[in-house]
Amino acid sequence: MFFKHLVTSILALLLFTVITGLLYPFLVTAIAQIAFPGKANGSMLKRGGKTVGSELIGQPFSDPKYFWARPSATSPFPYNAASSGGSNYGPLNPALLDEVQGRITELKKADSLNALPIPVDLVTSSSSGLDPDISIAAAAYQVPRVARLRGLSEDRVRALVEGATGGRTLGILGEPHVNVLNLNLALDESSTKTGGN
Repeated sequence: MFFKHLVTSILALLLFTVITGLLYPFLVTAIAQIAFPGKANGSMLKRGGKTVGSELIGQPFSDPKYFWARPSATSPFPYNAASSGGSNYGPLNPALLDEVQGRITELKKADSLNALPIPVDLVTSSSSGLDPDISIAAAAYQVPRVARLRGLSEDRVRALVEGATGGRTLGILGEPHVNVLNLNLALDESSTKTGGN
């Protein structure tokens, strides 16, 4: 009797290992590759046959001619998908206050003419540290700097921001947002077409 139960248990383990460990993942992967291959492969963006990043993971931009993304607290480098996480500093932690002040200083150094209030998402990192998007306010704050350094009109840069703006998920979830990588790629293309830097 014991041997019969043992054999049944081993066969059930093998059967369910094949079904849930091999067949099901293969089926889901095959459906994803057929139905939406771009998203299934990480929403990678390509330019000139070269992968330049993912729409889903933030990219570090520090040149003032580009829109800057939300800061990342991942280690050992920013936007490290293998180390997703925030700094976990509390709101009264002096280290957080120092980081925020440092980011404010960098933004003011990059655009000393800008007297607008700095949007919070330009000086604080998210809990994932991988955000690819910024708020519309964060993009609007950077428009004058980018337009001036690129030799483009602010209206032209605002139009590019609008083109990179996504709406709420399902029309109700979250806030409208601007994908920084898409925006900076569009900015490079626009500068090339208009002869800007």
